[in-house]
Amino acid sequence: MGELIRYGIVGTGMMGIEHLRNIAILPDAELVAIADPTPASLGWAADALGADAARVRRFDSVEAFAAGAQVDAVVVASPNFTHRAVLAPLLDTDAAILCEKPLATTLADARWIVERARGRAAPFWTGMEYRYMPPVAAFIDQVHGGRVGALRMLAMREHRFPFLAKVGDWNRFARNTGGTMVEKCCHFFDLMRLIVRAEPVRVYCSGGNDVNHRGELYGGEAPDIIDNSYTVVDFGDGVRAMLDLCMFAEGAETQEEISATGDAARLDVLIPPGDIVFSPRVDWRGPKAVERRHVAVDAAAMAAGTHHGATYYQHAAFAAAVRGQAPVAVTAEDGLRAVAIGVAAEISAREKRVVEMAELGV
Repeated sequence: MGELIRYGIVGTGMMGIEHLRNIAILPDAELVAIADPTPASLGWAADALGADAARVRRFDSVEAFAAGAQVDAVVVASPNFTHRAVLAPLLDTDAAILCEKPLATTLADARWIVERARGRAAPFWTGMEYRYMPPVAAFIDQVHGGRVGALRMLAMREHRFPFLAKVGDWNRFARNTGGTMVEKCCHFFDLMRLIVRAEPVRVYCSGGNDVNHRGELYGGEAPDIIDNSYTVVDFGDGVRAMLDLCMFAEGAETQEEISATGDAARLDVLIPPGDIVFSPRVDWRGPKAVERRHVAVDAAAMAAGTHHGATYYQHAAFAAAVRGQAPVAVTAEDGLRAVAIGVAAEISAREKRVVEMAELGV
């Protein structure tokens, strides 16, 4: 293929619009087609495209898109529970695919996608933006470079705002999202695997729906999604990882924090502001020797999305894979394994027990 990549987007809700804006600032990239069965969502995309909307083809079904869009790459940003159905016709094309997280809402659907994606000539990429926040990427490089010594503990915290409103309020119910631990936390479970470089063996999650969406009814039904939790993941190499999630803490100074502690030092990354803090071990009587540095993010990338610039940097990596210049960094198998940890956490929270990953066959 030539340098120019012709993109399509299936699903033009909130995340689809973020992808649209990032494709617009990506070198040698052009959005040529969009698809969504909801007219209002197509209208949001047209508004975001502005004067360019007239040259972008619109489809009201993924089947029509797959048959007529003529794209080199497609981004799937449709609701979680639709991913298998949306991917079915797309996997029969020769277009590269970036499928937003979570890969699917069930292990059965995720396994189906992995099997169908295996052996395709065109790349299949699972969208995991948190890997691509520049401060987080720099943090991971330092951990892998040995700056903390031998990694023993990994702690993550996301204290943020509640789930936003989506078309048809689909994200208020675990049957549509896979549950909060799949929908939201697959990002962090993916990061755990990436940082630890081992596979999980057991998961324990304590969580509940204690503040958000209480008293809300949708078709007479109350939301059933977790809004706060603690999750502990034991890895096969002995490393322990923990996620602290709160979705009613929008007033917190930082939204995401990750701490890696080894036998030589602790390393933290804070989003925002995008700082990395290095704390080597010293005599307990002091003085401490803490170092702090800021990791800059391109201003245009920051302005094009809500993930600290990550969507742009992920697209740059995906484009390199589409052009054959680099391998796929986040495979369908990676997506499956992140979903599996989330499924284990959901079971653990509901049944109040430790879940062995072997129970899930992963």
